[in-house]
Parts: sequence; structure tokens; C-alpha cells
Amino acid sequence: MTHPSGATLVRSIGRWSLAALVLNGILGSGIFALPGTVADRLGAMSLVAWIGAALIIGVIMACFAEVASRFLDAGGPYLYAQAAFGRLIGLQMGWMAYLVRLTAAATNVNVFTAYFAEFWGPAAGRAGGAAVATVLLGVLAVVNYRGVSGGTRLSNAFAVAKILPLLVFIGFGVWWGLSHGSFATPAPAEAGTPTGWLQVILLLIFAYGGFEAALIPLGEARDPRRDAPFALFVGLAVVTVLYLLVQVTVLVTLADPAASARPLAEAARVLFGRAGAAFMALAALISVYGYLAGAMLNVPRLTYAMAERGDLPRIFGAIHLTFRTPTVSILVYAFLVWFLAVQGSLIQNLSLSAVSRLSTYGLACAAVPMLRRLDRLGRAPGSPALFRIPWATTLATLGVLFSLVLATRMNAREALLLGLTVLIALAHWAAVRRRPAPPI
Repeated sequence: MTHPSGATLVRSIGRWSLAALVLNGILGSGIFALPGTVADRLGAMSLVAWIGAALIIGVIMACFAEVASRFLDAGGPYLYAQAAFGRLIGLQMGWMAYLVRLTAAATNVNVFTAYFAEFWGPAAGRAGGAAVATVLLGVLAVVNYRGVSGGTRLSNAFAVAKILPLLVFIGFGVWWGLSHGSFATPAPAEAGTPTGWLQVILLLIFAYGGFEAALIPLGEARDPRRDAPFALFVGLAVVTVLYLLVQVTVLVTLADPAASARPLAEAARVLFGRAGAAFMALAALISVYGYLAGAMLNVPRLTYAMAERGDLPRIFGAIHLTFRTPTVSILVYAFLVWFLAVQGSLIQNLSLSAVSRLSTYGLACAAVPMLRRLDRLGRAPGSPALFRIPWATTLATLGVLFSLVLATRMNAREALLLGLTVLIALAHWAAVRRRPAPPI
């Protein structure tokens, strides 16, 4: 973890700060953008869809927890794939994981500008949205440029700040539901079709996804092998309860949840009037900004880790001598997210992010039995896993199958972009494969 300049990263992320990073990675735009869409497609059965998606993600998350408990360094899914399958697959995972994180962050910037329009109308336009994105990402880049401790404190603060208004919203929503006694949202006739269910589950995978980003900066965690599994499962438990209760509130208050890009703000308008809509719009801004705060800390450590292992130019591994942060990686990430947010729409970025992360999930699940096999042969990199899942082969196989089935829902545009990413990673491997890589 030492750069040729002599600067090193600092292990300052504790167990609860890592859990806050998991929460910020998961709890972003999905909870504010998807309840309306899901309610419109499935009605009351949307609650079953949220539970089903949580179970699928729970299987995948368990696989990540075991693999993460082997390693001390930065890199997350990129590091795990390289350890299990070699440099070629590691590079494929690295590029795919970076694409996921870029598109997910761009989606959150799009949601931020949509909700910010509640307070400043020009944000709904292209120029206004670009201005909001510039300020939004610029502030986060400066904070994280100046030190991981500042970025961690910002992430912790937003993790708390995003949950509190949701609890207020949920409390009044439950009261409203008890008072009115039935759902306002009618169940659509096509709610039970397999195609409809698969499409909804794919979108909900986006809402539950993002936890893996918290594993990328484990090179700056105090006790990563023990803390990673704890943080992952705490995050999943909290967001599952929040998602279900928020969905109930949308169902009991809105007859047409998909009529607005801001379903929670519209539900709050029913509960509290115009002030309620402004309150939830502000809550959405806080939540999305918290997601982006966590992402600005997490994702640049991926390109840093790839540079450290000789898979990207050394400039991406440059560490500031004073602030001890990967400054070039931070600035490049901020610019790319800004570009995608300005150029793409919310649904385009959301759908691409949901589909592209399925490959990272499938590979991480496949890494569990592979690393256990390498354990038996005495060739496993890293250390023995501190957290071991029961029925590992069965759960890993299910995780891979879930990823493959959901991937069948991708459209031609998404398949093309993923194919291009694979080709770029393949060309990248051909360029670096003869260079020695440091041991894991």
C-alpha cells in the first residue's frame, strides 16, 4: 500500500463507518425513484417483489462477505476475481465494476436534479441540471481530495441524515394506512406475468445493489476481514425494512404512483400538503447526496488498486503526500460521473447500472467455491476466510443462476455497451499480461 513517493493510505475506517458506507451505497436514488414504478406494475404484490429481491441479494451478499473476509487490501470485486480466476477475469471485473459505479452514480445525480427542481425550477432543464451536477460533484471531490477521514465523516453524517426523514415519512404513512384501511393503488391486470416480474426484480436489484462499493476501500479499513461481513448484513437488514415500509406508504396514499418522477414527494404531499412534498424532496436530496458522498470515497480506490497492481497507469495510484488520498483517481471519477449524468437520462443510466452489475455479482458468487478449492490445494491467495457461509456451493450456484436469469432482461443497447466493455478489458489484458503483477 506504499506509493513510490513514500505516501501510504491510512487505515481509519471503523466497523460502523464501514456499515455507513454500505448503507450509503445501497440507499440512494432507488428508494425515491422506484416505489412508484413498482407499485404501478405490481400493486400490492410489489411488497412480495421487494422481499424476493432482498432474498436474492442476501444470497449474493453472503458470497461477497465470505470472499471479503480473506483480504486486507483495496479493490473489492476486482481483487476477488483476480485472486480466484486470474488476471484476465480480474480485469474484466475491474472494468465492469467501474462501469457499474459510474452509471449508478450518474443515476443518483439525475435523481438529485429531478428532486432539486422542487426548489429550483431550472434544474429540470439540461443547462440547470448540468450546473447542479457540477456543484454537487465538485464539493464532494474537494472533500475527498483533502482526506479519507473527512470523506468518512461526511458519509457517516449522511447515513444518519437520510434515514431520519424516511422514518418520519413511514410513521405518518402507517398512520394513514390504518386510518383509511385499504390501498389506494389498484393491482394491475398483468401483475402476475413472468416477464413483468423479472423486469421488476431487475430494477429492484438496482435498489438493493451498491453494497459492493463499500468493499473497494478496505485497504483503509481498520479490521476489514472481520468488519466487512458485519457491515454488509447490517446494511441489508436496515434497507429491507425501510424499502418495505416506504412501499406500503406509497401504496396507501397514491392511486397513480407512476404519474410522477418523485413518488415519495407526491405521497408526502397527500400526507402533509405542499410542505410535505418539499420535506420529502429535501430528504431525497440528502439521501442521494449521501450515496454520492460514499461513492466518491469508495470508487476511486478501485482505479487506485488497479494501478497499484500494474493494471492501470501509475498516475492513477498517485497518493497526495499531505492528504494521503488517491487524488488523480478521485478527479477522474468525478469528471466521468458528471459527463454520464449530463449526457444520459435517469432510466438509461439506471437500467444499464442494474444489468452491468449482474456480471460482477455472478463472478463474486463463483469465486466462493473456487477459493475454497484453492484452499484445499494450498494455493489460495490472501488468508483463510474468517466468515464462511453454510451450503457454500449451493448458495454460490444460486447467485450465479440469479444473475444469468436476470441478465436475459437486458436490451440491445445494454448488451452492446457491456460487450464493448468486455472487449476493452480484453484489449487491456493483452497489453499488460506480460507485466508481472504483485502477489495478492
